[in-house]
This record gives sequence, C-alpha cells and structure tokens, in this order.
Amino acid sequence: MTLEFEWDEKKAKENQKKHDVSFEEAKTVFNDPFSITIADSKHSIDENRFIDIGLSERLRLLIVVYTERNSKIRLISSRKATPNEEKIYAQHEQ
Repeated sequence: MTLEFEWDEKKAKENQKKHDVSFEEAKTVFNDPFSITIADSKHSIDENRFIDIGLSERLRLLIVVYTERNSKIRLISSRKATPNEEKIYAQHEQ
C-alpha cells in the first residue's frame, strides 16, 4: 500500500525555516518500521491528530504531527526530537 501525503505549501515553508525540516523529509518517517504513533487529542477537537516519532531517510529522529483526510496523510508540522523523545524512541525500539 502506497501512502499519499498532502500539506499546505505555506506551512511547509514556515516549518522548514523554523525547524530545518522539510515535509519531504518528514514523510519518510512513515517508512521507519520502529516509529511510534501517539494520539494527540489535546491539540484538536475537530479531527484526530497523531504524532509519530521516527527516523527519517536522513537518519534524523523526527517528530511528525499529522491528521488523516480523505485517505491522505496531511502533514501539519515536523521537528527534530528532543532528548526526552529520543529516550522514548530508544526504549520502544528494544
């Protein structure tokens, strides 16, 4: 199954500038078999949001916030993982 992605171009540019992570790189986190998915119910009441922690194709541990719309993954934001998030990922991977 091929995943389809979408995002707002303006938001993607802002994310790249603020966090030094492109959405093109962020979408590669979904290829990480060890990624962790967490429901993010406190940041949206209109739709289900999720947070993934996983390795990108550049081998950077990233946080990716997204929702699912019309059978597509809509990226909202992405950034490098904090040290605490790195620990969560490392413990999960074992």
